Amino acid sequence: MAAWRAVAARDNADWCDLVGRAHGLAGARDADAWSVPRRSPQWYPDAVTLRAHVDAARLLARIDAGPGASVKDSFADLDLAPHGFRVLFAAEWIHRPPAAPPGASLVMPLVVPPGAGPTALAPVTSARGLADWSAAHGSEVLRRPALLADPRVTILARHAADGAVTAGAVLTDGGPAVGVSNVFAADGDLARVWRGVVAACPDRPLVGYESGGGLPPAEEAGFRRIGPLRVWLRPDHHRGPDPATG
Repeated sequence: MAAWRAVAARDNADWCDLVGRAHGLAGARDADAWSVPRRSPQWYPDAVTLRAHVDAARLLARIDAGPGASVKDSFADLDLAPHGFRVLFAAEWIHRPPAAPPGASLVMPLVVPPGAGPTALAPVTSARGLADWSAAHGSEVLRRPALLADPRVTILARHAADGAVTAGAVLTDGGPAVGVSNVFAADGDLARVWRGVVAACPDRPLVGYESGGGLPPAEEAGFRRIGPLRVWLRPDHHRGPDPATG
C-alpha cells in the first residue's frame, strides 16, 4: 500500500503541475514535494508532498505562504498549525488494480464502442465540448486548450439524450497508473461514474483520492483505501475558503 500511496501522490502532483502550466504557472519538483512559487489556480494546492517527514518550514519557503495558501499533505504527517494553517479537509488515497488483461484499455486515447451502456463515458475532444463539461462541473479552471491537447489527459463526459453533460471525470496517464480526479454527477450517482471509469481503462491500475461521501461510490467500483492525506489552508478572512480539491 505504501508504494501505491507514493504513486498516487506523484500522479496528483503531475496533474496539479499540468493544470498550473495550463494557467502559465510553472511548478518545481524534488524528492520532497511539487510546488509553485505563486498562488495556484482555484481548487488546486500550492504544494503537494511526495514523501513522509518533509520539513514544514522548508516546504513553506517554496510557496507564497500568505493567506489563501494551501498544501496537500500526502502522508498526513505535517503540522502546519504553528504557521497559521488549519486542516481544510482529510481524505483517503485510493487504488484499484487492473480489472482485465493488458491491452483491454479503451483510454489514452479513449474510444467508446457503439452501443455502450449507460455507464459509458466519452472523451471530450472539442473546445465547445470542454466548455459544456466545465459548465456542468461548475468550474472554469480546466477550460484550457492545453489540457484538451495534452496526450496524458483524457477528460471524460457522459451525455443525456439531448446532448447535455450529466457526469464526468478526468484521467491522467502518469505511467505506473492512471490518475482519476474531478469525478462528478449531476444526478448524484457517483458510483455509475466510477464504474464508467473502470470500464474505460480496465487493464490499468487506477489511483486517486476521495473523502466523505465520495469514498463509498469509489469503493463500490473496486477501489480500496491506501492511506490518509490532508489539505492544509491558511485562511484568508477576506474571501471564502478555497477547497483545494485538485
